[in-house]
Amino acid sequence: MEQDTQNPAVEAPVAGRTLSRGMKSLVALGALGAVSVLVGLMATGPGISNAPGTAEAAIAPPPLAATLLTATEITGPGPAVTHEAGRLQRRETLTGLVTRLGAPTDEAAAALHTLYDQELIDPRRLLPGLEAEVMLEEGHLRALTVKAEPGRNLFITSAGGGKWTAAALNARLSENHARIAAPIETSIYDAALQLGAGDQQVVDFASTFAYDVDFQREIHPGDSFEMVYETYTDEAGKPVKSGNLVYAALKGQALTRAFYRFTPSDDGETDYFDENGESATKFLMKTPINGARISSSFGNRRHPISGYTRLHKGTDFAAPTGTPVYAAGNGTVEWAARKGGYGNYIVVKHANGYKTAYAHLSRYARGLKSGKRVRQGDTIGYVGSTGASTGPHLHYEVYIKGAPVNAMKLKLPTGRKLAESPDMLAEFLIRKAEIDGIRADKGAALMTVALSENPPSP
Repeated sequence: MEQDTQNPAVEAPVAGRTLSRGMKSLVALGALGAVSVLVGLMATGPGISNAPGTAEAAIAPPPLAATLLTATEITGPGPAVTHEAGRLQRRETLTGLVTRLGAPTDEAAAALHTLYDQELIDPRRLLPGLEAEVMLEEGHLRALTVKAEPGRNLFITSAGGGKWTAAALNARLSENHARIAAPIETSIYDAALQLGAGDQQVVDFASTFAYDVDFQREIHPGDSFEMVYETYTDEAGKPVKSGNLVYAALKGQALTRAFYRFTPSDDGETDYFDENGESATKFLMKTPINGARISSSFGNRRHPISGYTRLHKGTDFAAPTGTPVYAAGNGTVEWAARKGGYGNYIVVKHANGYKTAYAHLSRYARGLKSGKRVRQGDTIGYVGSTGASTGPHLHYEVYIKGAPVNAMKLKLPTGRKLAESPDMLAEFLIRKAEIDGIRADKGAALMTVALSENPPSP
């Protein structure tokens, strides 16, 4: 799969301008150096990484400083040029990393804003492990390389006068697929990682089945699973990264079901569908938080602060402060502000008279406000203990036409049924056949599933 290289405009030096010997070198060899770096990157190809979120890019080309200053300067030796490389640490900003490598803070910030302004990288989505390399001349930043993700490097160079130019290089990658299948002895996570899958594939698998099975209580030894996911290799055939999960199957005591990744052409909403074309997604998530335990259920109880017995209109999930809270379904934010004993409070309005509410948050997600549209699974806030609360937890409520209901016992409406859109069902069956073909090529024994023309709706 080919992706274009974005090339910045090259500013020509002003005639007669007095430059340092180092800057003369940059001007004279800048274009040659940039081309050398790009060609070096394309020739070497990215390193191996199966761990999504860790920014493994191409095998490092010659350092930018070395490339630019390889030739002998016409005007003689120039100022000392050094280069430093490092990885982003937890709770560290990219500006902090570049500064830690020796660049002045103002120059690091200005250079990186060139990336942000051109939307070449999202500073809110940087993960620990991302690599950066700086070229310094007499303590000043002259060039910067950021290994944004596998197969994608970003280059920033000084254009003089406090200006910077940026380019993104995307390596040529070939798409393939990997299939893994095994019985579950300890956990799906352990088994999948041992067979070569990454964290993201396991997360996607768990999310696909999250509406149907409790992975803590309903997975038993002897149950089995199957995954098919995308893989990408460079021009030398070396693995670069893994991609989307395209098939997920679980066969066990609690559930036997399989899902295929498919994007209907009419709405462009990617989802996972079973062999009958029914979405894995339900209308609302029962638990809009990961890794939490239920600390208080829906129903009458004695309030721990007021001492009065009254209806507890939601479910409490105990979790550490800062744990992300997700929108339980697609909808519009109706309230995102402080509200009495609820503390920091969010209300989301969904279709068909449903509303969900989230209380005691430590803070809201960036940009969240009343009127904003959210999608199921979007982070909308973070666990806290604001308002009338005895400790960090999420208080989660569901209302139907204004009446509170027990979210844990709610019979939720199902997601989309492709049988209701014959053209989309036909598209899905073609994609399903393609994925089953991939599975067969990778050694899967396939079952033939006969579909009626109009599968019955429950």
